[in-house]
Amino acid sequence: MSALVGIIMGSDSDMATMQAAVDMLATLNLPYEIDIVSAHRTPDKLHSYASSAEKRGLKVIIAGAGGAAHLPGMAAALTVLPVIGVPISATKLQGIDALLSIVQMPTGVPVATVAIDNAANAAILAAQIIATGDHALRERLRSYRETLRDQVLQKSAELHNKTPR
Repeated sequence: MSALVGIIMGSDSDMATMQAAVDMLATLNLPYEIDIVSAHRTPDKLHSYASSAEKRGLKVIIAGAGGAAHLPGMAAALTVLPVIGVPISATKLQGIDALLSIVQMPTGVPVATVAIDNAANAAILAAQIIATGDHALRERLRSYRETLRDQVLQKSAELHNKTPR
């Protein structure tokens, strides 16, 4: 099955954070591709990747970047596909610089942005976007949410069983 989500990151050091997106997409059985694409060090590769994403069958791009974090915005400038930015805490500013860089896109070139280092939420959001036209994926998302609910209810019951009254 060909990839529906593209995951890109500016450096191999970002993989520790972006692995959560990989894991979540695997959990949801959503095919993806992954690559290192630096906005600053490989601009031609970025241009090729983002401008060909739609033709390759991608539906959403997840772009993780730290520091100046130009990768998500530049990817969004090169495609009409939804781009989700993951700010990565790669500098002394602990990701605040990346968050502000990603979220402050000019009108007409939006980038959806998740919390600092929260690549799992980026994957869930990508899945939700794709699920608007995919009933089976929507049901897998519903099942995932039910699992989260059940885990909280179980922990609540365990707490009540341990707590003296």
